[in-house]
Amino acid sequence: MKIQIVIFFSIVMLSACNSSKKSGITQQPTLDDYQVGEKWVWKYKGVTTEGEVRSNGKDTREIVSVDGVLGMTIGNDTIPITDIVKPEESETPKYDWPLVVGKKWKYENNWTSQDGTTGNQSHDAEILSYQEETVEAGTFMAYTIKYAGKTTNSRGYSANEEEVWLYAPAVKNFIKLTQNQGDFLYVEELIEYSKPK
Repeated sequence: MKIQIVIFFSIVMLSACNSSKKSGITQQPTLDDYQVGEKWVWKYKGVTTEGEVRSNGKDTREIVSVDGVLGMTIGNDTIPITDIVKPEESETPKYDWPLVVGKKWKYENNWTSQDGTTGNQSHDAEILSYQEETVEAGTFMAYTIKYAGKTTNSRGYSANEEEVWLYAPAVKNFIKLTQNQGDFLYVEELIEYSKPK
């Protein structure tokens, strides 16, 4: 379960955005939107309905320069920013750019975890609002994006799930994720965002 969340989270991290505050329309970002030293820190916790804690910790991402090429640290890996801002060529994308309130689309994702488990997510997505939202890291204008559907994997796991993402263009990332799979609740929240002055 944790591997599935980490993979799903990594896919989300590979998307980011710019926004026009007046119009409430957010376009996909460009390389120029990132700078060395920019940093995000989230806390996360996943708990079953019986109270079993399956995941609990912090995740940190930072923009670095490797041989003059900007990248984002993700665990022990560094992903080039050019890969992060590259348009997703999919009929069922995680984010259907540009983001605007009321937009609906289908999101599908096939994945393979490090242990070889394969899985599929199939969700209906909708942008519900664009308004101020407050998390531990501060108050940001954010889109509320709801994903509802099913997740299955090759080990027999199958669950209906609902995810609500609060996506803040100012930080080019999500500031809160709430994932409910019936018997499992996972919450991730941005606790720190900083960039060089």
